Amino acid sequence: MDFEEYKKKYFVDPQPLPKFNFAGILGTALFYQDYQAALEFYTKVLGPPAYIEGKNTHSWILGETWLTLFPSKDGNPANIEVPFWVESGKEVDNLYQAFIDAGAVGDPPINTLMGEPVRMCVLTDPFGVSISVIAKESK
Repeated sequence: MDFEEYKKKYFVDPQPLPKFNFAGILGTALFYQDYQAALEFYTKVLGPPAYIEGKNTHSWILGETWLTLFPSKDGNPANIEVPFWVESGKEVDNLYQAFIDAGAVGDPPINTLMGEPVRMCVLTDPFGVSISVIAKESK
């Protein structure tokens, strides 16, 4: 299916008016029972955190948003997919490989339609959290 056919099939027309003037989502906070292992995993993938507050708050700046890890006494994040939006299909491939090298599992990147043409992959971190890596592709 081409992009125009895809839009006609899945997008509401006319588009509903938004109820609020959102600028986006400021960040994602993930709570891990094995906090130290999660911190090591994400540091292997993303490099050193940009923000550290004590022993239990570590954050990375990702574009205009934040990813923050906290310890949990009751398991790991569940029923969530953390989307990483990158600038190019090449970055999807590079970040996919970094996640795999650090211990994540998942299928290789593909080109598909997801609201628009994208290159993407879905992985699972060693703690069971679903991760997607996505970049816009040319229409």
